[in-house]
Amino acid sequence: MKELIQKLPKAELHLHIEGTLEPELMFTLAQKNNIALPYQNIEEIKSAYNFTSLQSFLDIYYAGANVLINESDFFDLTWAYLLTCKAQNVVHVEIFFDPQTHTKRGIAFKTVVDGITKALTKAEEELGISSFLIMSFLRHLSEADAFETLEQSLPFKDKIIGVGLDSSEVGHPPSKFERVFEASAKKGYKIVAHAGEEADSSYIWEAINLLHVNRIDHGIRCEEDVKLVDFLIEKQIPLTICPLSNVKLKAVKRMQEHNIVKLLRQGVLVTINSDDPAYFGGYINENYEAVVKSLHVNKEEIKTLAKNSFKASFLSEVKKQFFIETISTY
Repeated sequence: MKELIQKLPKAELHLHIEGTLEPELMFTLAQKNNIALPYQNIEEIKSAYNFTSLQSFLDIYYAGANVLINESDFFDLTWAYLLTCKAQNVVHVEIFFDPQTHTKRGIAFKTVVDGITKALTKAEEELGISSFLIMSFLRHLSEADAFETLEQSLPFKDKIIGVGLDSSEVGHPPSKFERVFEASAKKGYKIVAHAGEEADSSYIWEAINLLHVNRIDHGIRCEEDVKLVDFLIEKQIPLTICPLSNVKLKAVKRMQEHNIVKLLRQGVLVTINSDDPAYFGGYINENYEAVVKSLHVNKEEIKTLAKNSFKASFLSEVKKQFFIETISTY
């Protein structure tokens, strides 16, 4: 099974590029940019990664992002992730980035986008990995702040395919950003949103009915509502699920209780992703392996999960079919 997971082509659709900041790179960039960290060495950073909730994770996540200053930092961050993709046979990625995390620190929007996209372009040319970039609004900030970020993004629209919604979920429902997403859709952006990770299933309904999402990020609490599960199956609205993340953040008590395989067998279009792999203990193959180990998935189901990653992507139908057929005949 491990060999099958390694050899199958896969797409990753739920990946925060800031969440790929490994302790070693964080320490290197902090020294290069003369940024003071509250850690004396790499081991202390690794110890700090033992958080217990979404908020405690976000605290260190945003602290780590402070070491990202120059275009080359964003390039190095993205390139390191893409090299891991190459090693794990991830052939297509749709990457989230959080511009507000950086513009609030005085980093220019252009610096962030150019650094990331130069690495993505290099990966397509040298590694054969295709990609799209998705800009996420931070839901703990205001609607006005999100509108300002949307305006900042427009000069770079040729480099950004869609918009998303992330950060602290509870207390910040999708309805808070309904007007921002309506404006984003009018600008031609694809729409995705985090919903139903730590907040209840009503957030998923809001993302569908108010934001008109193309897919739901996480969505594991859909099971609370039978009608919602039926709707997801009928409309084939994808869920980009991140198993190791869900367990690490206590959204699921243990991997043996995760509902991803149950949803798969019901006909929900679920996919496996790594979310913030530097913090959650594994990239995409490690997430597949954790599901296999704990949930007794068979080889055909692994192939279906890999196929789903392309079905749920923003690739053209021709490219989707190419990868789906490649997996089918493996």
